[in-house]
Amino acid sequence: MKKNIKNAGVALALIGAVLVSACSNQGSGTGTDGKAGEPAEVKPKKPITLTIFTNGVTAAEFDDRFRGMLQEKFPHVTIEYIQAAKGSTIVDLVAQNKIPDIIRTDIPTLYNGYLDYKIGYDLSELIKKNKYDLNRFNKVFMDEIVTVGRTGAIYGLPVPPYFPQVLYYNKDLFDKFGVPYPKDGMTWDEVYELAKKLSRTEGSTVYRGFSANTTAMLRDNPFSHPILDPNADQLSDMEKWKTLFTNFKRFYEIPNNAIEKTAAAENTAFSKGKVAMMVNQHSVYLTIPPEVNWDIVSYPLQTGAPKLMPQRGSAYWSITNTSQHKDEAFEIITAMLSDEMQMSDSRKGLPTTLTKKEVMDELGKGHPVYSKKNMNAINLYPPVTFTPKRKADLIDIPGITQQDWMAETFVKVAGSGADMNTALRELDERLKAELAKLKSQK
Repeated sequence: MKKNIKNAGVALALIGAVLVSACSNQGSGTGTDGKAGEPAEVKPKKPITLTIFTNGVTAAEFDDRFRGMLQEKFPHVTIEYIQAAKGSTIVDLVAQNKIPDIIRTDIPTLYNGYLDYKIGYDLSELIKKNKYDLNRFNKVFMDEIVTVGRTGAIYGLPVPPYFPQVLYYNKDLFDKFGVPYPKDGMTWDEVYELAKKLSRTEGSTVYRGFSANTTAMLRDNPFSHPILDPNADQLSDMEKWKTLFTNFKRFYEIPNNAIEKTAAAENTAFSKGKVAMMVNQHSVYLTIPPEVNWDIVSYPLQTGAPKLMPQRGSAYWSITNTSQHKDEAFEIITAMLSDEMQMSDSRKGLPTTLTKKEVMDELGKGHPVYSKKNMNAINLYPPVTFTPKRKADLIDIPGITQQDWMAETFVKVAGSGADMNTALRELDERLKAELAKLKSQK
């Protein structure tokens, strides 16, 4: 018994010695200067330079949105920003072997501005390595870039803004003619009735009830209906295009509401102050003169179409496979897409690519103009799914060409009285001839 007590005493003494030793060592780390009680010096990260290339976003906008945050969060990274211009296009940079680390890509130019140069990089490995949550983003935008890339690779992460369609209206004209303002959730039939009441003349002045950015209205339609058939060399489902044309052209048959002679002129008619309503994208790049007292409501609902909002998708932050700093580049783009940055963007009026309601609800609230508008109209309906893409083995026509030809066809029908069936058949023939020409050049 005494022996057991003695052994227990020895064990307790040893435990006590260990505890004393442990306590005396806590906080006594030796720094690089060898002084006890100071933490080891954290070595600064090696300075690097990352190049970011965009086709359209000005340096001033980039600095306003991102540079301050990047300098504070990544002091070891020098950001060299290049906006596409004469002598500094992606073609020039590739030819000069000055390929950027990060590129702001988009769907229409994903190939001819990125993948065709064999500089595409699949972010999947970095996403997995960093356990990055893709569910933050609206699925529509993620699905589109994966689909367009055709290989299942994730070639970019969606950056605000995207471009939802809304119905603009001139409050002064509604007040002038004693007509109640449009409301969220209206149908095209209801908007048509308003347009009839507001299309009139006073003396020599013509007041139009309705106009539209016809290019966007047709291209980003509520059916997500493509121009070229995804699976065949022809106009996609002519009957669906007839449905769209029939709905839109009736507005231009209202007396005193003739369409402009070109799509470009029609797109800007609302800004002159004599048009009561306009269908167009919400875009921070759209300029409406301050003398036009406008507001917005949700895009009108069309019979047979899903209860969703037509939209033009976002751009994407992409990394090049030649970058020597892919990990740092991924840190940079995810920082630019953080909740905090998207909240900042949203407050400036840029619709978020996130699903986070708190961010959506702040849309435009920090902007001198948008803070006074009905920005809730933009988030009333979820964005419609992206337009189906051409099969990988089929020749394609550049999207800008397709949309211009479709807009020209509509103006011909709505403005010149051309037969709709004939005009659409002619467009079909034009598309087929262009595809044949492109095939002969392969």
